[in-house]
Amino acid sequence: MSARQAWLAACACLIALIFLGVAWELFLAPLRPGGSWLVLKVLPLLVPLFGVLRGRRYTFQWSTLLIWLYVAEGAMRTYTDTGLSAKLAFAEALLGVGYFSAAVLFLRGGSRGDARTPPAGRSPP
Repeated sequence: MSARQAWLAACACLIALIFLGVAWELFLAPLRPGGSWLVLKVLPLLVPLFGVLRGRRYTFQWSTLLIWLYVAEGAMRTYTDTGLSAKLAFAEALLGVGYFSAAVLFLRGGSRGDARTPPAGRSPP
């Protein structure tokens, strides 16, 4: 997998994880009818979003640590919840592991001397 493909996969997983978290806690299987305040759990995912979309290496590095919180929540709720909520939790864990894997592949594929590796093959500004 090239660095560009890994970057695209990481972007897709992060955006899907944000949308999954919002839909899960507001519409699909909220803890309380009508939505729950647990939807705020997606706010930390918005912090690295623009850095990931721009292909910044440092953002990829620290966001791989953040993503494990979502993998852990997904794994825990897969075993403790039932029905649709358990399936959504499993999807959350899979998206988190997918993001981590793609981010590691992106970081390994880029040159170490650059401050960041541009995803589209253009030179950094």
